[in-house]
Amino acid sequence: MAPATYFLLVSFLALVTSQAIASDPSPLQDFCVADIHSPVKVNGFVCKDPMAVNADDFFKAANLDKPRDTMKSKVGSNVTLINVMQLPGLNTLGISLARIDYAPLGQNPPHTHPRATEILTVLEGTLYVGFVTSNTDNGNKLFTKVLKKGDVFVFPQGLIHFQFNPKHDKPAVAIAALSSQNPGAITIANAVFGSKPPISDDVLAKAFQVQKVTIDWLQAQFWENNHN
Repeated sequence: MAPATYFLLVSFLALVTSQAIASDPSPLQDFCVADIHSPVKVNGFVCKDPMAVNADDFFKAANLDKPRDTMKSKVGSNVTLINVMQLPGLNTLGISLARIDYAPLGQNPPHTHPRATEILTVLEGTLYVGFVTSNTDNGNKLFTKVLKKGDVFVFPQGLIHFQFNPKHDKPAVAIAALSSQNPGAITIANAVFGSKPPISDDVLAKAFQVQKVTIDWLQAQFWENNHN
């Protein structure tokens, strides 16, 4: 194979591969409103008939200006997510958002979004935020920042991150934009200690270097989902 032909073939494969592994593929038309009730299963949702699409497919009276209840949450936060399941017009557009309310000393506990990068904007209050890198020869590095009203922070896709309201007398509110129509969330403690069926306590005791009785106690707790 001639060098020039080989180079073109490698370049083409690299381009195709980069598109294939993207979280949300680029749209090939103006819009593809999700047909939530279609029996056809695809990666995402099939398109609603364009002739049946109307403005309501791109609209939701979400009341995101209204405070959410954080008192019932064990972690002191309430996440209101607007993704493709609530707003079908988001299908194939690669974006969603969430309002996050934090009680005094409340937190959005360590979690990841397997399919999205997140950019967080503080609307009210103060937040201590951070993320941890993936495994390296030098361990996992923690990046943290204290954010005030109007500040912005980015959490890279797939990395464990958190937000905490350090004020004991004031709530906080933030808006997060995410680079997927369906970013997903894995809350670390819930996934590790609250999975169904549970992970073997032999496995977790070895992993965390603690006694099995400690693992059994953790698995017996009620692991709450603060996402609505």
